[in-house]
Amino acid sequence: MKNVWLNIADSFKAAERFDKHYYRRMSATARLETVQFLRSIYYKFKNGGLNGSRKRLRRVIKIIQ
Repeated sequence: MKNVWLNIADSFKAAERFDKHYYRRMSATARLETVQFLRSIYYKFKNGGLNGSRKRLRRVIKIIQ
């Protein structure tokens, strides 16, 4: 069984401080794995499962006239 924990904050500022502290304690590899996991979930919901396993970051250039 997986342990689940949560943080109850008194304000949005306190919650933001907690989040920053939490992610700073993580290693760079763990942060990248978390971002990749969240990206894969996002693409699965957005595209209905299509392109849900993207392994690379998307590079987009917009030309504004």
